[in-house]
Amino acid sequence: MSDKPNILFIFTDQQRADTIAALGNPIIKTPNLDRLVAEGVAFTNAFTPSPVCVSARCSMIFGQYPHHTGCYDNSDMPTDGRESYMDALNNAGYYTHGIGKCHFTPDRHALRGFQSRETQEEVPRQVDEDDYLTYLHKQGFEHVCDPHGIRSSLYYVPQPSQIAAEHHPSQWIGDRSIDFINKRAESDEPWHLFTSFIDPHPPFAPPNPWHYLYEMLDVDLPKVPQDWESLLIYINREQNRKKHRGHGIDLDLVRCIKAYYYATISFVDYQVGRILKSLEETGQLDNTFIVFTADHGELLGDYNSFGKRSMHDAAANIPFLVRYPQALPANEICTTPVSLIDLAPTFLSLADANISSHSLDGENLFDIFNKTSDRDMVISHFDQKDYGVYMAVTEAAKYFYSAPDDMEFYFDRKRDPSESRNRANVRFYDVKSDALRDRLIDVFKEANYTDPLEGDEWKKFPYRDVSKNPDVGFSIARHPWADYHVPGYTDLD
Repeated sequence: MSDKPNILFIFTDQQRADTIAALGNPIIKTPNLDRLVAEGVAFTNAFTPSPVCVSARCSMIFGQYPHHTGCYDNSDMPTDGRESYMDALNNAGYYTHGIGKCHFTPDRHALRGFQSRETQEEVPRQVDEDDYLTYLHKQGFEHVCDPHGIRSSLYYVPQPSQIAAEHHPSQWIGDRSIDFINKRAESDEPWHLFTSFIDPHPPFAPPNPWHYLYEMLDVDLPKVPQDWESLLIYINREQNRKKHRGHGIDLDLVRCIKAYYYATISFVDYQVGRILKSLEETGQLDNTFIVFTADHGELLGDYNSFGKRSMHDAAANIPFLVRYPQALPANEICTTPVSLIDLAPTFLSLADANISSHSLDGENLFDIFNKTSDRDMVISHFDQKDYGVYMAVTEAAKYFYSAPDDMEFYFDRKRDPSESRNRANVRFYDVKSDALRDRLIDVFKEANYTDPLEGDEWKKFPYRDVSKNPDVGFSIARHPWADYHVPGYTDLD
Protein backbone atom coordinates (compact mmCIF):
# COMPACT_ATOMS: atom_id res chain seq x y z
CA MET A 1 0.00 0.00 0.00
CA SER A 2 1.27 3.48 -0.89
CA ASP A 3 2.31 5.91 1.85
CA LYS A 4 0.16 8.50 0.04
CA PRO A 5 -3.59 8.30 0.67
CA ASN A 6 -6.10 7.38 -2.00
CA ILE A 7 -8.57 10.15 -2.83
CA LEU A 8 -12.27 9.38 -3.31
CA PHE A 9 -14.17 12.41 -4.56
CA ILE A 10 -17.95 11.84 -4.59
CA PHE A 11 -19.84 14.56 -6.45
CA THR A 12 -23.53 15.22 -7.04
CA ASP A 13 -25.28 17.68 -9.31
CA GLN A 14 -27.70 20.32 -8.01
CA GLN A 15 -27.82 19.13 -4.39
CA ARG A 16 -28.72 21.67 -1.72
CA ALA A 17 -26.74 21.89 1.51
CA ASP A 18 -29.87 21.28 3.62
CA THR A 19 -30.44 17.73 2.36
CA ILE A 20 -28.54 15.73 4.97
CA ALA A 21 -30.40 14.27 7.95
CA ALA A 22 -27.47 14.50 10.38
CA LEU A 23 -27.13 18.23 9.66
CA GLY A 24 -30.69 19.10 10.57
CA ASN A 25 -33.08 17.89 7.88
CA PRO A 26 -35.73 15.91 9.81
CA ILE A 27 -37.39 14.44 6.72
CA ILE A 28 -34.70 13.14 4.39
CA LYS A 29 -33.11 9.72 4.93
CA THR A 30 -29.33 9.77 4.33
CA PRO A 31 -27.76 7.14 6.63
CA ASN A 32 -24.50 6.95 4.69
CA LEU A 33 -23.97 10.69 4.39
CA ASP A 34 -24.82 10.79 8.10
CA ARG A 35 -21.97 8.34 8.63
CA LEU A 36 -19.57 10.70 6.86
CA VAL A 37 -20.78 13.50 9.14
CA ALA A 38 -20.25 11.32 12.22
CA GLU A 39 -16.81 10.15 11.12
CA GLY A 40 -15.45 13.39 9.69
CA VAL A 41 -15.87 17.14 9.32
CA ALA A 42 -18.91 18.90 7.87
CA PHE A 43 -18.15 22.31 6.36
CA THR A 44 -21.55 23.96 6.73
CA ASN A 45 -20.70 27.25 5.01
CA ALA A 46 -19.55 25.74 1.73
CA PHE A 47 -20.40 27.68 -1.43
CA THR A 48 -20.10 27.07 -5.13
CA PRO A 49 -17.71 29.41 -7.00
CA SER A 50 -20.39 29.64 -9.68
CA PRO A 51 -23.99 28.35 -9.35
CA VAL A 52 -24.11 26.49 -12.66
CA CYS A 53 -22.62 23.17 -13.81
CA VAL A 54 -19.74 23.92 -16.19
CA SER A 55 -18.24 26.99 -14.54
CA ALA A 56 -18.44 25.40 -11.07
CA ARG A 57 -16.61 22.29 -12.32
CA CYS A 58 -14.08 24.39 -14.20
CA SER A 59 -13.24 26.37 -11.07
CA MET A 60 -13.04 23.12 -9.12
CA ILE A 61 -10.52 21.33 -11.34
CA PHE A 62 -8.28 24.40 -11.75
CA GLY A 63 -8.61 25.76 -8.21
CA GLN A 64 -9.52 29.22 -9.52
CA TYR A 65 -12.51 31.55 -9.43
CA PRO A 66 -14.36 32.24 -12.72
CA HIS A 67 -12.72 35.63 -13.19
CA HIS A 68 -9.43 33.73 -13.53
CA THR A 69 -10.64 30.72 -15.55
CA GLY A 70 -12.73 32.85 -17.94
CA CYS A 71 -15.59 30.34 -17.62
CA TYR A 72 -18.66 32.01 -16.08
CA ASP A 73 -21.56 29.88 -17.31
CA ASN A 74 -22.21 26.65 -19.22
CA SER A 75 -19.61 27.85 -21.71
CA ASP A 76 -16.13 26.81 -22.80
CA MET A 77 -13.49 25.86 -20.24
CA PRO A 78 -10.00 27.19 -20.93
CA THR A 79 -7.90 25.37 -23.53
CA ASP A 80 -4.68 27.28 -22.88
CA GLY A 81 -2.75 24.35 -21.45
CA ARG A 82 -3.22 25.18 -17.78
CA GLU A 83 -2.95 22.17 -15.48
CA SER A 84 -5.88 20.63 -13.65
CA TYR A 85 -5.43 19.14 -10.21
CA MET A 86 -5.70 15.72 -11.93
CA ASP A 87 -2.61 16.57 -14.03
CA ALA A 88 -0.73 17.37 -10.84
CA LEU A 89 -1.84 14.12 -9.17
CA ASN A 90 -0.66 12.16 -12.22
CA ASN A 91 2.76 13.77 -11.93
CA ALA A 92 2.85 12.80 -8.25
CA GLY A 93 2.34 9.11 -9.02
CA TYR A 94 -1.44 8.81 -8.77
CA TYR A 95 -3.72 6.89 -11.09
CA THR A 96 -6.67 9.22 -11.82
CA HIS A 97 -10.02 7.97 -13.06
CA GLY A 98 -13.36 9.69 -13.61
CA ILE A 99 -16.76 8.00 -13.55
CA GLY A 100 -19.94 9.82 -14.55
CA LYS A 101 -20.76 13.41 -15.39
CA CYS A 102 -17.79 15.70 -16.05
CA HIS A 103 -19.51 18.25 -18.33
CA PHE A 104 -16.20 19.18 -19.93
CA THR A 105 -16.29 21.82 -22.66
CA PRO A 106 -15.66 22.52 -25.49
CA ASP A 107 -14.54 18.91 -26.03
CA ARG A 108 -16.92 16.71 -24.07
CA HIS A 109 -14.60 13.71 -24.60
CA ALA A 110 -11.53 15.43 -23.15
CA LEU A 111 -9.73 13.79 -20.24
CA ARG A 112 -8.68 17.13 -18.70
CA GLY A 113 -6.01 15.27 -16.71
CA PHE A 114 -7.84 12.03 -15.97
CA GLN A 115 -5.90 9.01 -17.19
CA SER A 116 -9.20 7.28 -17.96
CA ARG A 117 -12.93 8.01 -17.88
CA GLU A 118 -16.22 6.10 -17.91
CA THR A 119 -18.80 8.54 -19.22
CA GLN A 120 -22.36 9.31 -18.30
CA GLU A 121 -23.58 12.69 -19.47
CA GLU A 122 -27.07 14.20 -19.57
CA VAL A 123 -27.42 14.77 -23.31
CA PRO A 124 -24.92 12.68 -25.33
CA ARG A 125 -25.00 13.28 -29.08
CA GLN A 126 -24.87 9.59 -29.96
CA VAL A 127 -25.09 6.26 -28.19
CA ASP A 128 -21.51 5.09 -28.67
CA GLU A 129 -19.99 8.27 -27.18
CA ASP A 130 -21.55 7.60 -23.77
CA ASP A 131 -20.51 4.51 -21.79
CA TYR A 132 -23.69 4.41 -19.72
CA LEU A 133 -25.98 4.75 -22.74
CA THR A 134 -24.05 2.02 -24.54
CA TYR A 135 -24.46 -0.21 -21.48
CA LEU A 136 -28.16 0.61 -21.24
CA HIS A 137 -28.85 -0.34 -24.86
CA LYS A 138 -27.04 -3.65 -24.36
CA GLN A 139 -29.48 -4.34 -21.52
CA GLY A 140 -32.44 -3.96 -23.89
CA PHE A 141 -33.44 -0.36 -23.16
CA GLU A 142 -33.11 0.95 -26.73
CA HIS A 143 -36.73 2.12 -26.57
CA VAL A 144 -36.03 4.62 -23.75
CA CYS A 145 -35.57 8.11 -25.23
CA ASP A 146 -34.92 9.83 -21.90
CA PRO A 147 -32.75 7.67 -19.63
CA HIS A 148 -32.30 10.50 -17.11
CA GLY A 149 -35.98 11.50 -17.11
CA ILE A 150 -38.10 13.44 -19.59
CA ARG A 151 -36.69 16.92 -20.06
CA SER A 152 -38.21 20.21 -21.22
CA SER A 153 -41.98 19.88 -20.77
CA LEU A 154 -41.53 17.58 -17.75
CA TYR A 155 -38.27 19.10 -16.51
CA TYR A 156 -39.82 20.00 -13.17
CA VAL A 157 -42.53 17.36 -13.15
CA PRO A 158 -41.51 14.42 -10.91
CA GLN A 159 -41.54 11.04 -12.65
CA PRO A 160 -40.61 7.45 -11.82
CA SER A 161 -37.61 6.35 -13.85
CA GLN A 162 -38.31 4.31 -16.97
CA ILE A 163 -35.33 2.16 -15.96
CA ALA A 164 -35.21 -0.50 -13.24
CA ALA A 165 -33.16 0.26 -10.13
CA GLU A 166 -30.38 -2.20 -11.07
CA HIS A 167 -29.76 -0.27 -14.32
CA HIS A 168 -30.57 3.25 -13.11
CA PRO A 169 -27.96 5.95 -13.86
CA SER A 170 -27.05 6.32 -10.18
CA GLN A 171 -26.73 2.55 -9.71
CA TRP A 172 -24.38 2.38 -12.71
CA ILE A 173 -22.16 5.05 -11.13
CA GLY A 174 -22.11 3.03 -7.92
CA ASP A 175 -21.37 -0.24 -9.75
CA ARG A 176 -18.50 1.22 -11.77
CA SER A 177 -16.99 2.91 -8.70
CA ILE A 178 -17.05 -0.34 -6.73
CA ASP A 179 -15.43 -2.18 -9.63
CA PHE A 180 -12.64 0.42 -9.76
CA ILE A 181 -12.04 0.27 -5.99
CA ASN A 182 -11.91 -3.53 -6.00
CA LYS A 183 -9.45 -3.63 -8.90
CA ARG A 184 -7.13 -1.08 -7.30
CA ALA A 185 -7.04 -2.83 -3.91
CA GLU A 186 -3.82 -4.77 -4.60
CA SER A 187 -1.96 -1.94 -6.32
CA ASP A 188 0.90 -0.04 -4.69
CA GLU A 189 -0.02 2.99 -6.79
CA PRO A 190 -2.26 5.54 -5.01
CA TRP A 191 -5.45 6.42 -6.83
CA HIS A 192 -7.88 9.29 -7.25
CA LEU A 193 -11.46 8.40 -8.17
CA PHE A 194 -13.99 11.03 -9.23
CA THR A 195 -17.43 9.46 -8.67
CA SER A 196 -19.88 11.91 -10.22
CA PHE A 197 -23.67 11.46 -10.12
CA ILE A 198 -26.09 13.38 -12.33
CA ASP A 199 -28.78 13.16 -9.64
CA PRO A 200 -30.45 15.02 -8.02
CA HIS A 201 -30.38 17.25 -11.14
CA PRO A 202 -33.85 17.52 -12.74
CA PRO A 203 -35.86 15.81 -14.09
CA PHE A 204 -36.43 14.06 -10.76
CA ALA A 205 -36.72 10.41 -11.76
CA PRO A 206 -35.92 7.92 -8.96
CA PRO A 207 -36.43 4.22 -9.74
CA ASN A 208 -39.18 2.00 -8.40
CA PRO A 209 -39.88 1.72 -5.46
CA TRP A 210 -37.69 4.62 -4.34
CA HIS A 211 -40.21 7.13 -5.70
CA TYR A 212 -42.52 6.07 -2.84
CA LEU A 213 -39.89 6.73 -0.16
CA TYR A 214 -41.36 10.14 0.72
CA GLU A 215 -45.01 11.13 0.80
CA MET A 216 -45.64 14.58 -0.60
CA LEU A 217 -47.69 15.45 2.51
CA ASP A 218 -44.64 14.82 4.70
CA VAL A 219 -42.13 17.09 2.99
CA ASP A 220 -41.64 20.68 4.07
CA LEU A 221 -43.10 23.53 2.07
CA PRO A 222 -40.73 25.85 0.21
CA LYS A 223 -39.48 29.05 1.81
CA VAL A 224 -41.54 31.90 0.37
CA PRO A 225 -41.04 35.14 2.36
CA GLN A 226 -43.81 37.72 2.43
CA ASP A 227 -41.89 40.02 0.08
CA TRP A 228 -40.51 37.23 -2.11
CA GLU A 229 -40.91 39.15 -5.38
CA SER A 230 -38.55 41.86 -4.13
CA LEU A 231 -35.90 39.16 -3.58
CA LEU A 232 -35.88 37.94 -7.18
CA ILE A 233 -33.53 39.00 -9.95
CA TYR A 234 -33.62 38.67 -13.72
CA ILE A 235 -32.11 35.18 -13.72
CA ASN A 236 -34.87 33.90 -11.41
CA ARG A 237 -37.57 35.17 -13.74
CA GLU A 238 -35.74 33.86 -16.81
CA GLN A 239 -35.24 30.41 -15.27
CA ASN A 240 -38.87 30.10 -14.17
CA ARG A 241 -39.95 30.80 -17.73
CA LYS A 242 -37.33 28.53 -19.29
CA LYS A 243 -38.12 25.62 -16.96
CA HIS A 244 -41.89 25.87 -17.59
CA ARG A 245 -42.59 27.12 -14.07
CA GLY A 246 -43.62 30.67 -14.92
CA HIS A 247 -47.41 30.34 -14.87
CA GLY A 248 -48.03 30.24 -11.14
CA ILE A 249 -47.28 27.92 -8.25
CA ASP A 250 -49.09 24.69 -7.40
CA LEU A 251 -47.97 23.77 -3.88
CA ASP A 252 -49.12 20.18 -4.28
CA LEU A 253 -46.87 19.83 -7.32
CA VAL A 254 -44.01 21.54 -5.48
CA ARG A 255 -44.33 19.10 -2.57
CA CYS A 256 -44.29 16.18 -5.01
CA ILE A 257 -41.21 17.66 -6.73
CA LYS A 258 -39.49 17.90 -3.36
CA ALA A 259 -40.45 14.31 -2.42
CA TYR A 260 -38.93 12.96 -5.66
CA TYR A 261 -35.88 15.23 -5.27
CA TYR A 262 -35.31 13.73 -1.83
CA ALA A 263 -35.78 10.24 -3.24
CA THR A 264 -33.04 10.74 -5.85
CA ILE A 265 -30.70 11.92 -3.07
CA SER A 266 -31.52 8.89 -0.93
CA PHE A 267 -30.77 6.60 -3.88
CA VAL A 268 -27.40 8.34 -4.28
CA ASP A 269 -26.87 7.90 -0.54
CA TYR A 270 -27.49 4.16 -1.01
CA GLN A 271 -24.71 4.11 -3.61
CA VAL A 272 -22.41 5.96 -1.19
CA GLY A 273 -23.05 3.20 1.35
CA ARG A 274 -22.16 0.52 -1.18
CA ILE A 275 -18.95 2.37 -2.09
CA LEU A 276 -17.92 2.77 1.56
CA LYS A 277 -18.55 -0.93 2.10
CA SER A 278 -16.24 -1.80 -0.82
CA LEU A 279 -13.49 0.36 0.73
CA GLU A 280 -13.93 -1.45 4.05
CA GLU A 281 -13.96 -4.92 2.53
CA THR A 282 -10.75 -4.21 0.57
CA GLY A 283 -8.97 -2.66 3.58
CA GLN A 284 -8.70 0.78 1.95
CA LEU A 285 -11.14 2.87 4.00
CA ASP A 286 -8.85 4.59 6.47
CA ASN A 287 -6.13 5.21 3.89
CA THR A 288 -8.60 7.03 1.65
CA PHE A 289 -9.33 10.75 1.85
CA ILE A 290 -13.08 11.01 1.16
CA VAL A 291 -14.89 14.17 0.18
CA PHE A 292 -18.58 14.48 -0.69
CA THR A 293 -19.90 17.69 -2.22
CA ALA A 294 -21.92 19.11 -5.15
CA ASP A 295 -21.50 21.66 -7.93
CA HIS A 296 -24.39 23.89 -6.75
CA GLY A 297 -27.88 23.69 -5.24
CA GLU A 298 -31.49 24.05 -6.42
CA LEU A 299 -34.12 26.66 -5.52
CA LEU A 300 -36.80 23.94 -5.38
CA GLY A 301 -39.71 26.34 -5.01
CA ASP A 302 -38.05 28.74 -2.56
CA TYR A 303 -39.05 32.32 -3.47
CA ASN A 304 -41.53 30.61 -5.86
CA SER A 305 -38.53 29.90 -8.09
CA PHE A 306 -36.72 26.90 -9.54
CA GLY A 307 -33.29 26.12 -10.91
CA LYS A 308 -29.79 27.29 -10.01
CA ARG A 309 -27.82 30.40 -11.15
CA SER A 310 -28.98 32.17 -7.98
CA MET A 311 -26.93 33.45 -5.05
CA HIS A 312 -29.58 32.53 -2.48
CA ASP A 313 -28.39 29.76 -0.17
CA ALA A 314 -30.76 27.25 -1.78
CA ALA A 315 -28.71 27.41 -4.98
CA ALA A 316 -25.28 28.60 -3.80
CA ASN A 317 -24.76 26.74 -0.49
CA ILE A 318 -23.61 23.14 -1.03
CA PRO A 319 -23.04 20.02 1.09
CA PHE A 320 -19.36 19.54 1.92
CA LEU A 321 -18.28 16.49 3.97
CA VAL A 322 -14.71 15.27 4.51
CA ARG A 323 -13.58 12.02 6.13
CA TYR A 324 -9.90 11.38 6.83
CA PRO A 325 -9.28 10.00 10.34
CA GLN A 326 -5.51 10.25 9.93
CA ALA A 327 -5.67 14.05 10.07
CA LEU A 328 -9.23 15.16 10.87
CA PRO A 329 -11.35 14.45 13.96
CA ALA A 330 -14.75 12.81 13.88
CA ASN A 331 -18.13 14.51 14.21
CA GLU A 332 -16.87 18.08 13.83
CA ILE A 333 -18.55 21.10 12.28
CA CYS A 334 -16.51 23.85 10.59
CA THR A 335 -18.38 27.10 9.91
CA THR A 336 -15.57 28.95 8.14
CA PRO A 337 -16.59 29.63 4.51
CA VAL A 338 -15.11 27.20 1.98
CA SER A 339 -15.49 26.68 -1.76
CA LEU A 340 -14.95 24.07 -4.45
CA ILE A 341 -11.76 25.95 -5.33
CA ASP A 342 -10.29 24.66 -2.03
CA LEU A 343 -10.30 21.06 -3.21
CA ALA A 344 -7.36 21.40 -5.61
CA PRO A 345 -4.87 22.72 -3.02
CA THR A 346 -6.10 20.12 -0.52
CA PHE A 347 -5.63 17.23 -2.93
CA LEU A 348 -2.19 18.56 -3.90
CA SER A 349 -1.12 18.74 -0.26
CA LEU A 350 -2.15 15.10 0.28
CA ALA A 351 -0.18 14.01 -2.79
CA ASP A 352 2.83 16.27 -2.25
CA ALA A 353 2.10 17.68 -5.70
CA ASN A 354 1.99 21.13 -7.24
CA ILE A 355 0.61 23.07 -10.18
CA SER A 356 3.08 25.26 -12.04
CA SER A 357 0.89 26.74 -14.79
CA HIS A 358 -1.07 29.15 -12.63
CA SER A 359 -1.70 30.41 -9.10
CA LEU A 360 -4.51 28.86 -7.06
CA ASP A 361 -7.27 30.93 -5.50
CA GLY A 362 -8.23 28.15 -3.09
CA GLU A 363 -6.77 27.25 0.28
CA ASN A 364 -5.93 23.94 1.93
CA LEU A 365 -8.95 22.63 3.88
CA PHE A 366 -6.63 21.39 6.63
CA ASP A 367 -5.40 24.96 7.18
CA ILE A 368 -8.95 26.28 7.18
CA PHE A 369 -10.14 23.65 9.68
CA ASN A 370 -7.11 24.13 11.92
CA LYS A 371 -7.55 27.93 11.78
CA THR A 372 -4.05 28.52 10.47
CA SER A 373 -5.66 30.29 7.51
CA ASP A 374 -7.06 33.82 7.73
CA ARG A 375 -9.90 32.89 5.34
CA ASP A 376 -13.20 34.50 6.31
CA MET A 377 -14.87 35.08 2.92
CA VAL A 378 -15.50 33.31 -0.37
CA ILE A 379 -16.99 34.68 -3.57
CA SER A 380 -19.18 33.39 -6.37
CA HIS A 381 -19.77 34.63 -9.88
CA PHE A 382 -22.34 33.74 -12.54
CA ASP A 383 -22.19 35.02 -16.12
CA GLN A 384 -20.59 38.35 -16.87
CA LYS A 385 -21.02 41.98 -17.84
CA ASP A 386 -24.70 42.88 -18.41
CA TYR A 387 -25.94 39.48 -17.19
CA GLY A 388 -23.52 39.11 -14.30
CA VAL A 389 -24.35 38.22 -10.70
CA TYR A 390 -21.54 38.60 -8.16
CA MET A 391 -21.46 37.45 -4.52
CA ALA A 392 -19.28 37.73 -1.42
CA VAL A 393 -20.22 35.71 1.67
CA THR A 394 -18.86 35.41 5.19
CA GLU A 395 -20.10 33.42 8.13
CA ALA A 396 -22.09 36.45 9.27
CA ALA A 397 -23.29 38.11 6.06
CA LYS A 398 -23.89 37.81 2.35
CA TYR A 399 -23.77 40.47 -0.36
CA PHE A 400 -24.57 40.08 -4.04
CA TYR A 401 -25.17 42.34 -7.00
CA SER A 402 -27.24 41.61 -10.12
CA ALA A 403 -26.09 43.66 -13.11
CA PRO A 404 -29.23 43.23 -15.30
CA ASP A 405 -31.34 44.56 -12.40
CA ASP A 406 -28.77 47.09 -11.13
CA MET A 407 -29.75 45.78 -7.70
CA GLU A 408 -27.81 45.03 -4.53
CA PHE A 409 -28.69 42.48 -1.85
CA TYR A 410 -27.38 42.17 1.69
CA PHE A 411 -28.46 39.50 4.16
CA ASP A 412 -27.64 39.23 7.84
CA ARG A 413 -26.97 35.48 8.02
CA LYS A 414 -27.18 35.38 11.81
CA ARG A 415 -30.46 37.25 12.33
CA ASP A 416 -32.05 36.22 9.02
CA PRO A 417 -30.70 32.78 8.00
CA SER A 418 -33.65 32.21 5.66
CA GLU A 419 -32.70 35.33 3.64
CA SER A 420 -36.15 36.86 3.89
CA ARG A 421 -35.22 40.56 4.11
CA ASN A 422 -32.86 42.46 1.83
CA ARG A 423 -30.90 44.91 3.98
CA ALA A 424 -28.86 46.56 1.22
CA ASN A 425 -29.13 50.36 1.39
CA VAL A 426 -31.16 50.05 4.61
CA ARG A 427 -30.34 52.29 7.56
CA PHE A 428 -28.07 50.64 10.17
CA TYR A 429 -27.02 48.00 7.61
CA ASP A 430 -25.65 50.20 4.84
CA VAL A 431 -22.14 50.45 6.33
CA LYS A 432 -21.81 46.66 6.62
CA SER A 433 -23.28 46.14 3.16
CA ASP A 434 -20.93 48.70 1.60
CA ALA A 435 -17.93 47.13 3.33
CA LEU A 436 -18.67 43.65 1.93
CA ARG A 437 -19.36 45.10 -1.53
CA ASP A 438 -16.05 46.94 -1.44
CA ARG A 439 -14.20 43.75 -0.50
CA LEU A 440 -15.75 41.95 -3.47
CA ILE A 441 -14.90 44.77 -5.87
CA ASP A 442 -11.35 44.85 -4.49
CA VAL A 443 -10.96 41.14 -5.34
CA PHE A 444 -11.84 41.91 -8.95
CA LYS A 445 -9.67 45.02 -9.12
CA GLU A 446 -6.63 43.16 -7.72
CA ALA A 447 -7.12 40.53 -10.43
CA ASN A 448 -7.50 43.27 -13.08
CA TYR A 449 -10.97 41.92 -13.85
CA THR A 450 -12.76 45.13 -14.74
CA ASP A 451 -15.59 43.94 -17.02
CA PRO A 452 -18.32 44.59 -14.42
CA LEU A 453 -16.67 47.71 -12.93
CA GLU A 454 -16.59 51.44 -13.49
CA GLY A 455 -13.81 52.63 -11.23
CA ASP A 456 -14.73 51.62 -7.68
CA GLU A 457 -18.39 51.00 -8.53
CA TRP A 458 -20.47 48.54 -10.51
CA LYS A 459 -20.81 49.38 -14.17
CA LYS A 460 -24.35 50.27 -15.25
CA PHE A 461 -25.99 48.10 -17.91
CA PRO A 462 -29.47 48.17 -19.51
CA TYR A 463 -32.26 46.71 -17.38
CA ARG A 464 -33.38 43.28 -18.55
CA ASP A 465 -36.58 41.30 -18.09
CA VAL A 466 -38.37 38.35 -19.61
CA SER A 467 -40.82 38.80 -22.48
CA LYS A 468 -44.37 39.80 -21.62
CA ASN A 469 -45.47 36.95 -23.88
CA PRO A 470 -45.68 34.00 -21.41
CA ASP A 471 -44.85 31.47 -24.14
CA VAL A 472 -41.55 33.10 -25.12
CA GLY A 473 -38.44 31.58 -23.60
CA PHE A 474 -39.45 27.97 -23.07
CA SER A 475 -36.67 25.40 -23.14
CA ILE A 476 -37.04 22.57 -25.65
CA ALA A 477 -34.68 19.59 -25.58
CA ARG A 478 -34.40 16.36 -27.58
CA HIS A 479 -31.72 13.71 -27.62
CA PRO A 480 -30.16 13.64 -31.12
CA TRP A 481 -29.62 9.87 -30.97
CA ALA A 482 -33.23 9.00 -30.01
CA ASP A 483 -35.99 7.96 -32.43
CA TYR A 484 -39.05 10.13 -31.81
CA HIS A 485 -40.81 9.08 -34.99
CA VAL A 486 -44.36 7.72 -34.69
CA PRO A 487 -45.29 6.30 -38.15
CA GLY A 488 -48.45 7.78 -39.52
CA TYR A 489 -48.53 10.59 -36.98
CA THR A 490 -45.29 12.54 -36.67
CA ASP A 491 -45.05 12.73 -40.46
CA LEU A 492 -48.43 14.43 -40.81
CA ASP A 493 -48.44 18.20 -41.41
